[in-house]
Amino acid sequence: MRKEYISYEKNLPILISYVSIKEYPLHWHNSIEIIYVLKGNLNITIDTDNFELTENELEIINVEETHSIYSNDENNKVLIFQIDPTFFEKYYKDIKNMFFYTNSSDDRAQEGEEYEELRKLLSRILCEFIQKQEDFNKEIESNLINLLYHLLNHFHYLIYEKEELKENSEQLERYHRISKYIYNNYNNNITLQEIAKKEFLSPHYLSHEIKSATGYTFTDLINLTRVEESLKLLLDTDMSISEISDEIGFSHIRYFNKNFKFYYNCTPFQYRKKYKIDDKTLEKLKDVDYYPVKESLNLVIRHLEDYERFNYENKLWKIHINMNDSIGEFNENFREIIGLGEAFDLLIEDNKDILEEIQEEIHFNYGRLENFFHPDMGIFPKNNFFNWNKINSVLEFLNYIELKPLIVIDDYEIFSSSDFKNILKSFYEYFSLSDIIDLKDFQFQFSSKIDKNIKLYLSKTIEEKYNFHIIEKSFTSKKILNKIYDTAYMLPYIIHNYIWNENELDFLNAFDVLGKQVFLTNEVFIGASGIVNDVGIKKPSYYAYYLLSKMSGDIVAKENGYIVTKKNNSYSILLYSYNDHIMDLIDIDDISIKRGLKKPVQKKFSLNISNINSSTRSITYEINEKIGSSFNYWIAMGKPNRLNKEEKEILYKASFPKIEFKYTKNSSILNIVTKLKGYGAILILINEVL
Repeated sequence: MRKEYISYEKNLPILISYVSIKEYPLHWHNSIEIIYVLKGNLNITIDTDNFELTENELEIINVEETHSIYSNDENNKVLIFQIDPTFFEKYYKDIKNMFFYTNSSDDRAQEGEEYEELRKLLSRILCEFIQKQEDFNKEIESNLINLLYHLLNHFHYLIYEKEELKENSEQLERYHRISKYIYNNYNNNITLQEIAKKEFLSPHYLSHEIKSATGYTFTDLINLTRVEESLKLLLDTDMSISEISDEIGFSHIRYFNKNFKFYYNCTPFQYRKKYKIDDKTLEKLKDVDYYPVKESLNLVIRHLEDYERFNYENKLWKIHINMNDSIGEFNENFREIIGLGEAFDLLIEDNKDILEEIQEEIHFNYGRLENFFHPDMGIFPKNNFFNWNKINSVLEFLNYIELKPLIVIDDYEIFSSSDFKNILKSFYEYFSLSDIIDLKDFQFQFSSKIDKNIKLYLSKTIEEKYNFHIIEKSFTSKKILNKIYDTAYMLPYIIHNYIWNENELDFLNAFDVLGKQVFLTNEVFIGASGIVNDVGIKKPSYYAYYLLSKMSGDIVAKENGYIVTKKNNSYSILLYSYNDHIMDLIDIDDISIKRGLKKPVQKKFSLNISNINSSTRSITYEINEKIGSSFNYWIAMGKPNRLNKEEKEILYKASFPKIEFKYTKNSSILNIVTKLKGYGAILILINEVL
């Protein structure tokens, strides 16, 4: 029998298979089938259409649609989801007359959001099917319901041909009634006039609309349906060609022959003679290898990143690293600029101590200073009085810690262009005589608040007369508080931004300043954007820079969630949390458990490293929500509003990462197993022992 009857697992309306297909002859079945190509490619024939599916593409085969599959790619891996239509019928009564189509013909057609959501829903169903955790059957049903409505909204057969119907439910319903009537009555002598009368339309208008909606004329649509249905009778019955012709509604066998030959390039008789075989021969023609379904989970992991029921704890993520590879040079632009806030803040000794420690460990190139030419710093342009003592103190300190000044011109509202020229002239004359300050190191940047014409006018003075460099991009000062700035979420956020986008995160500062905040509920973590808080306790964001500062040389490998570099006989592997939302900086109070911030997940990695040809010593740094996050430790302390001396010392120590040392003898493959917990990062530094 060419018709297959799917047997579902007990109390489950779905069967999932993980296969490699070389050939699966023409057949049909009593299920909705979704084919998801995970590796390689396939060719699928559905009724009279042929499609080629490549990796990551999907195809939907509707109930009773004839289809065959073959592939010349021996390495193809495919997930097949077979769904019981009677389950869908509970939620959509007309499911037996509904057809779903994907676009398998156009290049990159399946890169849209609707396809990504389809892959995500299928991956969640697969996850529940494999893991069989508590209430897995209810979760499968819930995801299947979501799948049904997603299919109806995005893969409806009429929308496939005419996208604008999505916005016109009345028209969509009419076309569906017409198509349904044709499909259910194709074997009768139905006419265009008969359907037009039912729909209160003129035959001419109806004819035009059918062609517009389906791509076929009324007559062609009926004949195509008849021909497609005839395949089942040709291959699965002993009816004569004449009897089949009558059964499917052709008035004469010659019309059957003519239409069949148009689609299949042979007569019905020739087709039957070539393809009708007994069940035993049919089974022999099937060339399909079946694999344990659980093995497919590795290939859909990325669609489960934000699925809270996915069992990360038992999943081993394998990464193969060949240290002979090189894909480019590691860009250390994360060191280029660190925000220092207002220049006046660097007159405070505590802030200077914090910045000095930051600079000792991370070595930033430039420090961005706001409100530099400001009355707080002794600059009074209206009185034509410039006291450079405070600014000199700041600049000498920056010089001492080897941090070059980047001065933001952001106070133009308090002085005119001529005032600024006077300020700049006095500034240049004063500091050009200094034995300590080197003006060649200075850069300037305009605030985004300053009009572009004024920028153009002032730029000439700054660049041409005094030879200072101006950064082209304007600076936008962000003073918004956000609790997420204090959390371990910032660790992977910063790392991913610099590794993949090379963004300058110019809203981040070296330290928090309590005095500038109006609405405070505590004096410890206020949601300011410093990487160290006001009392000198390092936040997780600090360690993003700290870990990046230990990377250098050539990039060996890079994917979402990790980067590997090498320099001489030293190797660095940085693992960090990654999901689809890692680029978001939404308010922490709005982040749902689904996004993972409030419910840490664990990933276990097996790193297989080749081409390290000696014994090694390694240092591992680990920081996450539970290890090294001063913010989480503060929460565990009961969120004290201010810290006494003992609490400050405890919290300071709690902000350090976990550090481990290990010696490994020389082997062909160096294997390292480690766990990444919640939002965080792990840095593994490997040095050859020569």
